[in-house]
Amino acid sequence: MGKIIVNGGNKLTGEVSISGAKNAILPILAATVIGGNESTIFNVPDLRDVKVMEKILLSLGCNIKRIDKMMWVDSKPLNSTKIPDELVREMRSSIILMGAMLSRCGEVVISYPGGCEIGPRPIDMHLKSLRELGAEIEESHGFIYCKTEGLRGGEIQLDYPSVGATENIMLASVKAKGTTIIRNAAREPEIIDLQNYLNKGGAKINGAGTSVVTIEGVGELTDIAYNTMPDRIVAGTYMIASAITGGEIIIKNVIIDHIQAIIAKLREAGCLIYNDNNSLKIIGPKRPNSIEMIQTLPYPGFPTDMQAQMMALLSIANGTSIISETVFENRFKHAEELIRMGANIKTFGKVAVIKGVKELTGAKTSAKDLRGGACLVLVGLSARGVTEIENVYHIERGYENFHIALKELGADIKMVD
Repeated sequence: MGKIIVNGGNKLTGEVSISGAKNAILPILAATVIGGNESTIFNVPDLRDVKVMEKILLSLGCNIKRIDKMMWVDSKPLNSTKIPDELVREMRSSIILMGAMLSRCGEVVISYPGGCEIGPRPIDMHLKSLRELGAEIEESHGFIYCKTEGLRGGEIQLDYPSVGATENIMLASVKAKGTTIIRNAAREPEIIDLQNYLNKGGAKINGAGTSVVTIEGVGELTDIAYNTMPDRIVAGTYMIASAITGGEIIIKNVIIDHIQAIIAKLREAGCLIYNDNNSLKIIGPKRPNSIEMIQTLPYPGFPTDMQAQMMALLSIANGTSIISETVFENRFKHAEELIRMGANIKTFGKVAVIKGVKELTGAKTSAKDLRGGACLVLVGLSARGVTEIENVYHIERGYENFHIALKELGADIKMVD
């Protein structure tokens, strides 16, 4: 399974460049099936989740070539409508293939998705929305059977600004008859990236990044060449690596607007942050300040995907901090691992109270999910002694060569089988 071993105490210095965004590339790869055309996508990160999506597309009959950071997908030969069960169970994001496959084939069979253990993430909104667009959906023996005689546009009001549901509706609506309006749409930057990719192929979508997205159905899409946006969560994670070690890191290839909520909280924690167009420098404090309250919220609020990494930093802060997790239940699994390293953390449902300690000590730990795994690596960077993190496959789902990049910044870190 592999584990990461960190010997803490080194200040991190140097430069790191941010790869393409996991949460942007997955819906874009799902979208490649819609037009029966060729897509050339650049800045594709080398991640476990991307490899799973690649396997799914190959199983459906697509042709794929991958050279370094470029992926070429030809979806013309697509010849199957069943998404392999074992691949869906590996990756929750596979659910966004529903909208894309309905758009392309008028039918799809998919099992209930798997992924990280961060609490229930029901897909009821996805199913309800696709039904409103004209899909007939049956659920039986753990599988979802979707069929349509032809999708048609409509007005969809989301109960919650779900990223996945917004993407699924966009993908289903691209070639639907008429106009679709999504109200209370998710506003995440990855939604804008999906809109930009589809519009390059001739789709007519506008409003991504706002709470109302409008999709005017088109007959066909043309070949597309597209550059994926950088990963704002990976950028935030390296910012905390600098903060937690009192380091000084320059982070390149970032979109500053996407990480404003993270910048604000790290400044509150005592970090010095300077930025220009697409890079920033972050200097960590001798000891971070505590933060009175962090509440995770949909974008542009503080991202739930940065909550675990922030908890790592606050565990050695001067004073008491409170984190309120409003997006996912069961997303404090990393807290029990931090407690084993000497952290003083109490969780009450969706609230965590973190009383900072002067230092943590290395221990054997286990990653329970993607961001929790990153949190344990970050804590290991600053802890006294050696920290072992098991189940690193979770980390590989969303971070490209994480241990190598940290080593280049001065960390004493290695991966062992």
